Amino acid sequence: MNVTELARKLKINTKQLLEILPEHGFDIGKRSIKIDDQMADQVIRRWKYIKKAIEDKKLEELEVQKEKEKELRREEGKTVTLSEDIISVRDFADRLDMSVTTVITELMKSGILANQNQNIDHETATIMAEDLGFTITKEQSHGIVYDDRCEEALQKALTFGEHTESRPPVVVIMGHVDHGKTSLLDTIRKANIISTESGGITQHIGAYQTIWKDPKTEEERPITFIDTPGHEAFTVMRSRGAKVADIAILIVAADDGVKPQTKEVIQIIKAAKLPFIVAINKIDKEGANVERTKTDLSQHGVLAEEWGGDIAMVEISAKQNLHIDKLLDMLLLVTDMNVENIQADPSIPAIGTVIESHVDKGMGPVATILVQAGTLQKNDVLVVNNEIYGKVRAMKDYNGENVDSAGPSFPVQIIGFKVAPEMGDILDVSQAKTAHKIDVKAKRNEQTGADKRSVVSSHSEEDEDVKKKTVNIVLKSDVLGSLEAIIGSLEKFRHDEVGVKIVGKGLGNITENDVSKAESAGATVVGFKVNPTPLAEESMRERGVAFKRYDIIYDLIDWVRDELAKLLDSEEIVHELGIFKVLAIFRTDKKAMTIGGRVEDGKVKKGSLVRVKRDGEIIAEGSISQLQSGTQIVKEVPSGSECGLRFEGKEKIAVDDVLEIYEIESKVRELFFN
Repeated sequence: MNVTELARKLKINTKQLLEILPEHGFDIGKRSIKIDDQMADQVIRRWKYIKKAIEDKKLEELEVQKEKEKELRREEGKTVTLSEDIISVRDFADRLDMSVTTVITELMKSGILANQNQNIDHETATIMAEDLGFTITKEQSHGIVYDDRCEEALQKALTFGEHTESRPPVVVIMGHVDHGKTSLLDTIRKANIISTESGGITQHIGAYQTIWKDPKTEEERPITFIDTPGHEAFTVMRSRGAKVADIAILIVAADDGVKPQTKEVIQIIKAAKLPFIVAINKIDKEGANVERTKTDLSQHGVLAEEWGGDIAMVEISAKQNLHIDKLLDMLLLVTDMNVENIQADPSIPAIGTVIESHVDKGMGPVATILVQAGTLQKNDVLVVNNEIYGKVRAMKDYNGENVDSAGPSFPVQIIGFKVAPEMGDILDVSQAKTAHKIDVKAKRNEQTGADKRSVVSSHSEEDEDVKKKTVNIVLKSDVLGSLEAIIGSLEKFRHDEVGVKIVGKGLGNITENDVSKAESAGATVVGFKVNPTPLAEESMRERGVAFKRYDIIYDLIDWVRDELAKLLDSEEIVHELGIFKVLAIFRTDKKAMTIGGRVEDGKVKKGSLVRVKRDGEIIAEGSISQLQSGTQIVKEVPSGSECGLRFEGKEKIAVDDVLEIYEIESKVRELFFN
């Protein structure tokens, strides 16, 4: 036989075959053209063993090579930087400077099956990298790296200063979604914002000042209000709002009492160690019960002054403008009681907190800053987390009027950012000399790229054996605050069987890239106050990608909740109806029988299911298609009665068999979250 022909049969290169055969006991030269037919048959018979030996040898050599590479990495001190978030296999391979195929192979050795686009958790990535000889260094985003320093700088600026003086108090109003927070803010600032906000709910954190006359001194004193959203979807925002405030107003509706969100707010206020006032609202409504509301509050550690506690409570009606003056008077009184904590030095470089941020079509990135100490001037360098984000080109106050400077407790909208900062970031102009320029492209990618976390409404990766059903979404929003709030709310959905997965997120209108992500992940594109571009809209129609648009966050959350409920398997409830004893066989057909007997217990119903028992064991199952009592066709026969019935089933029934009659109810399961 020709060697080339043998090599073709064995699916191997001719040269390689001639090199391999002598190693396995075949006397053949490395330049041979022909091989004896008998020897060729022997090679073919033994080839699977030879092939396995070759593969084993290659694997051994590969493992030896890998061990050498691993030792070399350790000797050279090779490091890889990993964040605490999950990371895609492709990104992990890039960081290791290894091929994706190699990384996937290493994962498979550890029993992890993942393609290049799937994510692995921080612990898995760390163990793998260490096994490959890398030293792990912890990655922290700039916001996290400088967060502690920035908070310390802010605390220092608020506590110390050569020229400290009293500043306006910063007040945050928090409470349940429909307890009247927005109406109260509206009444205080004498401006109708309800008509301009979706469903009466404020969608973005903002701020404004109002002037109130001190009843004791007749002095006009400014009060700054941080406008935080009131729905549970804004837990993240609300928590951050509490960080910048000096005083909180807890609003509770007198006709509704303490709700889950109210309890949550109490915890936030106490954690932030904020002095606070309770505004008992809607006292004009039918069903209002102030005493019951105070009792409810006392059960959660909020005791009114008149009941021996230390919390001032003011009974108001935001809608009817009742006792709003008393509430503002009380705010000034609480301010005076905490005056040592409500001071700042206006002479130092400005330091403050980002309380709202978005990208405006005309002005570009815009952020609202609450200056907490120092004075912010036009042309000041905008330093956030030790990175230079731009320069103050223009500033507007809460009335939309241009200003050249902003002092302590003054909220101001700033134009001049190259990239929109994130809500809760700290602006510190004093760091201008040591700060470095921001990488605009990288920061934009970080803000608008696909979410690296698998935002799942449960710990779905904790148990690989459990396959969860997920609602996949690509989420786009108009501002960072809303995006963060929606994600924060979705993270609350924790369930053993279903979950939410954000496969892409970002700011701005929906693009073709978002549609592609949604199509590949079987996801719905969800836009919060944003629309698809014309091309994206056409692409969604062509590809059959679903699109949802929302203006109110809790409507979006409710939709997700409904979609999760649809994924739950219905619950089957078995109702045992009765026992029937077979006394006679009237007719036997191919897959049915007409029989007679007595209802021993319970009842027999037409259409019900049947278990056939003989000598105590179930031998068959079927159903009842017809029921007859005497000469009458009936739907049901009670206990103690004799009747005839038509049994539908393959098995043949005999006299003295017992039929267990039952029904199965299919019930839609309710969705409860852990």
